Amino acid sequence: MAVEPLSQKEIEDRLAELPGWSVDGDRLTCSYRLSSHFAATAMVVHIAQVQEELDHHSDLTLGYNTVALSVNTHSVGGAVTEKDFELAQRVAALAPGHGAQ
Repeated sequence: MAVEPLSQKEIEDRLAELPGWSVDGDRLTCSYRLSSHFAATAMVVHIAQVQEELDHHSDLTLGYNTVALSVNTHSVGGAVTEKDFELAQRVAALAPGHGAQ
């Protein structure tokens, strides 16, 4: 199944279901704050595992007690696609288990 860029309306509709996520330019983004560097590192490892399962990878940034993601789909010229939202939904689902806010 071919991956297609989402329309602005489709992106807005999907963002309504993902609190904390937004679009910055041509990328879907989110930042999380955690209780410690160790907690943030554990979340990064968990996200990396999900990215491998999906074979879809974000730019993932680890700060002292923060984790930031930025993703789009390179194979369609850097547009936001359903693949990006699938990753975002998986990350949003795992974040509470890490105490992320």
